[in-house]
Amino acid sequence: VGNVYRMELLPQDIGHLRNLTCLYLDSNNLKEIPAEIGTLSHLERLTLSNNSLSSLPAEMGALQRLHSLHLANNSLTELPVPLCQLRSLTFLDASDNKIDTIPSSIRHLEKLETLLLLFNSLESLPEDICLLRNLHTLWLGNNHLRSLPAAFGELVNLDWGFNYSTCIHVPQDNVQTMSPFFWQHTYTVRAVTLWRQHGPGLDVPAHPEQTPETQLLGAW
Repeated sequence: VGNVYRMELLPQDIGHLRNLTCLYLDSNNLKEIPAEIGTLSHLERLTLSNNSLSSLPAEMGALQRLHSLHLANNSLTELPVPLCQLRSLTFLDASDNKIDTIPSSIRHLEKLETLLLLFNSLESLPEDICLLRNLHTLWLGNNHLRSLPAAFGELVNLDWGFNYSTCIHVPQDNVQTMSPFFWQHTYTVRAVTLWRQHGPGLDVPAHPEQTPETQLLGAW
């Protein structure tokens, strides 16, 4: 079912479509999703972008076949905890919301490969995000991040491209273990502060596309 526009209310009867695999509800005026959506046990793709959602029903956690979820441009202030029960999820776009909190239970999304969180209000990330070992795309641009988790370097498959951040503080203990993908894209970061207490310096790989805007600052 797809491309239904300017709908303000999703009928509870949606729960009768038990064999539905794809549901496209983007660009409507939805403010809530009925709990009955949790009965769509065969649903694999759900798009809810460009609506007015401020929350999601707990029953969404029952969508165990869902692998692609689009929530961009809504009014979410936190990443809903029920989403962290979606064990088959590989793609999650929650960009352009008002999210300031990522729950520690995000660690349960073990199959997640792409997480888009641009244009939100994040100031930090939970350490548990570092347990998402299949994560290869993480977009965090246009947030208020001031630091990265201490174990961030363990995300060895992570491509840091398309993250336009004004200041990232990298914990001293994992600078050398950061994924090569991170350093290949440091030209998108205006200032990277490398925390260290001692030592002759840090061997940070260069990237041919780095610009003068990129500043690798040895710290105190």
